[in-house]
Amino acid sequence: MAAVTGQQVADFLGHGDDVALVAMAEQHVQIVTAMAQAYTRGQGFEAGEPADDIAAVVTTATARLVSFPDQSVSQTDTAGTFSMTRSGAGFRTWTLPELFVLNRYRKRAR
Repeated sequence: MAAVTGQQVADFLGHGDDVALVAMAEQHVQIVTAMAQAYTRGQGFEAGEPADDIAAVVTTATARLVSFPDQSVSQTDTAGTFSMTRSGAGFRTWTLPELFVLNRYRKRAR
């Protein structure tokens, strides 16, 4: 078990040499890790370190959050006469594959 780092998230995104992205990912990974720990009610964490499969969830969720940090519904980037619109790709909730992993650890209230 090892904590996820901003460098790992940036590497996952293919931009491990981007210092600004690594710094932003480092901040975001702490938030997503806390959310995963809360979701599982601490199960799957040992001394604050997530199990390997939970670390994978933290990595993928953080990558989505870092990719769209403002969490806007749509984002348009323009360069000259060209523009590109992206929508709905940020972190809004856990994805279905992430939930499969997290739900293995989650204790349900009774």
